[in-house]
Amino acid sequence: MDAAKDEGDGPVLATIRQQRPDQTYLLFNYAPEKVQPYLKWLRLKAPAPAKIEARHAPLSSPVDYTDIYQAAEAQLQYIWDLHPLAHRSILVSPGTPAMQAVWILLGKTRFPAEFLQASPQQGVQPVHLPFAISAEFQPADATQAGQQLRELVAADVPKTAGFERIITKHPRLQDIKRRAAALARFDIPVLILGESGTGKELFARAIHNSSTRSERPFVAVNCGAIQPELIDSILFGHAKGAFTGALRDTAGVFEQANGGTLFLDELGELSPPAQVRLLRVLQEGRVVPVGADREREVDVRLICATHRDLQANIAERRFREDLYYRIAVGVLELPPLRERQGDVYRLTEHFLIEIGEQLGFQHTLLLTPAARNRLLQHAWPGNVRELRAALLRAALWTTDGRIDAPDIDGALLVRTAASDDILNRSLGKGFDLDALLHDVERHYLKRAMLAAEGSKTKASRLLGLGSHQVLTTRLRRQGLDESPRKSSRDR
Repeated sequence: MDAAKDEGDGPVLATIRQQRPDQTYLLFNYAPEKVQPYLKWLRLKAPAPAKIEARHAPLSSPVDYTDIYQAAEAQLQYIWDLHPLAHRSILVSPGTPAMQAVWILLGKTRFPAEFLQASPQQGVQPVHLPFAISAEFQPADATQAGQQLRELVAADVPKTAGFERIITKHPRLQDIKRRAAALARFDIPVLILGESGTGKELFARAIHNSSTRSERPFVAVNCGAIQPELIDSILFGHAKGAFTGALRDTAGVFEQANGGTLFLDELGELSPPAQVRLLRVLQEGRVVPVGADREREVDVRLICATHRDLQANIAERRFREDLYYRIAVGVLELPPLRERQGDVYRLTEHFLIEIGEQLGFQHTLLLTPAARNRLLQHAWPGNVRELRAALLRAALWTTDGRIDAPDIDGALLVRTAASDDILNRSLGKGFDLDALLHDVERHYLKRAMLAAEGSKTKASRLLGLGSHQVLTTRLRRQGLDESPRKSSRDR
């Protein structure tokens, strides 16, 4: 965020002249009309073909850390998403000390970048910071207004069994916990939506444990794991002799959960015929076991979960609309871990203690700053379940309790479909060697650029290539080379 200069190049122009970036982003907090003369001058003076995009980041005060953080985070997220593989630099010279502090914190953790500084005396120089930072930032919410809202945000989630195991300080998930606690008081169906690993069963158990049915059974079944020919038997039970191997009367999960709660996970995987039979049970409150001639009454509280978009499935006629409205009375949609800012750190601390006790370690499990930053930069497609599994794998090999960045890299097990069982593909019809090699190359190019934080020199070394020019050629061939030279991030 930089004012116009009366004389000389100024730090922004000096940096552009030396670095020759493909793209420069100039963030400013002045009124746009005041900045236009400076932008005109800068574009005139900058060496061709410089691309300069000015982005307005209004601040209430140039020394308000919350305002600066929120503006900087939003702008960096936009820029980093546009150029995921570019070598990125942040010019820290312009702006207030508060701005410089925020740039360094963000550039050392969530948005890895090279730092540059510029002065008339020493010119443009890289900034070497001799320390590592491990942090996630949660600025104070400066937008909340009204005493009632402040009291709502500060209210504790009821300490009923189950809810205290849902570790979060994220406002959205805290609100979902409150709504789940409220739903627990009413004997109505609940539908929990969310990606795999976001904690849908944990919420279901917490709702059950907080309800009037808490002393009765909680039965969970994964609908996606049931073979189609066994669905009726699993859900509704079967009578002795109903089919080969049916040696005795067996109760289905509806009867097993009678009086309590039945949790049907991955409900969206049920076939349309099974959906019809499930709807009938929900409407009538009675089941007929396979091979039986009498109905049996059941009284269950139904909680369903799925990672699928059921409304889209309804439009595609893959899920029954009448069943949807039967189960979607109380609806909770859990956010993915990547959207729960601050929770990766909290969950990591919780899991490290839990894993240490599980494995019987005498020493405390500790993460280095570099290891923590690996966790913070990971996308977590498997969400909370993936985080715990990765920490467990990393902990298995430590001898002194210290977990470093390479331990986390090995524990994440990031693979693509192209790398799965690559040496055992079936030959013949449909096999395409060129396509397979193309996918493998793309996978390792992306992985190396991510590990090298956008540095082509480092990435080429990781891949064993002769030079970064060879790497650039391969990136271009794969359509991954968004910026062959540096992109400077100025303000």
